[in-house]
Amino acid sequence: MQGFAGFMWLLSMALIIFSGFALLDAAVRREDAYRAADKKTKPFWLIILGLAFVVNLLFPILSFLPIIGLIATIVYMVDVRPAIRALPGGGRSRRGSSSDGPYGPWNGGR
Repeated sequence: MQGFAGFMWLLSMALIIFSGFALLDAAVRREDAYRAADKKTKPFWLIILGLAFVVNLLFPILSFLPIIGLIATIVYMVDVRPAIRALPGGGRSRRGSSSDGPYGPWNGGR
């Protein structure tokens, strides 16, 4: 019985890490990338994935709520994330200057 409990603990930790990774990935993507990929909105996915992460932390893995959270996380990882990553720039937030153009910084002819 102790081996089964250890396996369930490992499985629970894997679900927490998986949903945490999906939540962090959704947080670093640009808002307009979700709309461009036609995949709901960024706040929608942050709420869904945040709830999935909290549910995985609070409830045992054999209840139905972590399974629902796992399904939402899988949908994000296999449908939404690849669609956003396929966009130019990968949907990641840019940290450049607001005057940067597509080929580098714009210096106004200087």
